[in-house]
Amino acid sequence: MTGPCRTFFLVAVSAAAFALGGCNEPRQAQTAEAKAVPQVGVVTLEPSPRAFVRELPGRITPARIADVRARVAGIVIERTFTQGADVQAGDVLFRIDPAPFKVELQAAEAALSKAEAVLQQAAAQSSRVEKLVATNAASKVQLETAVATTKQAEADVAARSADLARARLNLEYTVVRAPIKGRVDAALVTEGALVGQGEATRLATVQQLDPIYADFTQSVSEVRQLRHDLANGTLERVAADTAKVRLEFSDGTAYEEHGKLLFSGVTVDPSTGQVTLRGEFPNPKRDLLPGMYVRVQIEQGVDSDSLAVPQQAVQRDDVGNSFVFVVNADRHTRIQPVRIGSAFEDQWLVLEGLKAGDRVVAEGFQKFVVGDAVDASPWKSRVARSLEHRDAASNSGPLQ
Repeated sequence: MTGPCRTFFLVAVSAAAFALGGCNEPRQAQTAEAKAVPQVGVVTLEPSPRAFVRELPGRITPARIADVRARVAGIVIERTFTQGADVQAGDVLFRIDPAPFKVELQAAEAALSKAEAVLQQAAAQSSRVEKLVATNAASKVQLETAVATTKQAEADVAARSADLARARLNLEYTVVRAPIKGRVDAALVTEGALVGQGEATRLATVQQLDPIYADFTQSVSEVRQLRHDLANGTLERVAADTAKVRLEFSDGTAYEEHGKLLFSGVTVDPSTGQVTLRGEFPNPKRDLLPGMYVRVQIEQGVDSDSLAVPQQAVQRDDVGNSFVFVVNADRHTRIQPVRIGSAFEDQWLVLEGLKAGDRVVAEGFQKFVVGDAVDASPWKSRVARSLEHRDAASNSGPLQ
């Protein structure tokens, strides 16, 4: 073949070959992509002891609370404390006009002096009559009368002494002091107010805030289950020196101080079916205030061989059942139903469905479907990765 015909044939063959090569390249790429094994992060389950923690709602209550009341009637002439300040037991909070009580004290002192003078005279008369009776110069009736008069004078002195003590006590009560150490609330009366007239008027309230209590409740069914688990060995008892109670604020922030469980109530509230418990917490910074809502985490035992999975590894179906993806020994995935328990930190406690050594997918769910082969590598949490990056940065040192 020569001439233009031969040239046209060569061009046509070259174009066909180019077209075939262009169509094959995407197919080869698609085939290679289809054969790529997805990468997933897995967690290999290992049994480890974990504290059995219950999270319960609670309220903060003061360790001690005392109402400051007027114990005598009078006009308030001075408030000596700063509202909202910390006070010590015995600090002066209010002063009531003492003038009427000073007058009463003077009257009681005068009455006592008079009674003592009468007693002195009666005692001298009784002594003289007794001597006269010895010489038959006075009768026994006169002696008995003198002795009785002396005893009456002694009783009158005792009564006047009690009146004097009462007057002094009332005068002392005009200075109103803090009954306990704590923080004093707002004053409920002002200078010029008449207090204590017919009742013990409440002037202020002092609350002890360090240490402080957290009262919370737990259902009686949970208490019974806990005792059952401790009895049959499912849970081990927490050591006596273990921090047993922790707090979280309503915004999820953890309280930095750990507390201790004081008691578990023995009476069940018939309206709620719950038992009241109380924890004691140090409160040096006054972060906890009476009436504050908190979440109480109480350690009630230790599960010696518990299994846990990251919270993100647990999936739920349309009806709310929990399941995870497990990578088998042949590297294929399968669905495994599980029953989960309480949450702690960023993990779920696994009660049923998994065993030690199972590899649970924690990352890369969107890369496969059930039954696919996967390339599994150990998964690390975000916190662990950030710590590794920080350590690597610190170990690298400054650039030379």
